Amino acid sequence: MGLGDKIHNAAEKLHGKSKEAAGRASGDERLRSEGRARHMKADLKQAGEKIKDAFRRH
Repeated sequence: MGLGDKIHNAAEKLHGKSKEAAGRASGDERLRSEGRARHMKADLKQAGEKIKDAFRRH
């Protein structure tokens, strides 16, 4: 995984967490769901990158 990918995924994850927290604080379930989805999407991207790295090593 390149450094740029790591930074992008971390930023995406942080954005999702902040959006989820804002939705929780305001009681906006839609905003909370969008944040949770964005957070999960970043986690999946990161897992995919780790799998690709594992295959490149072998």
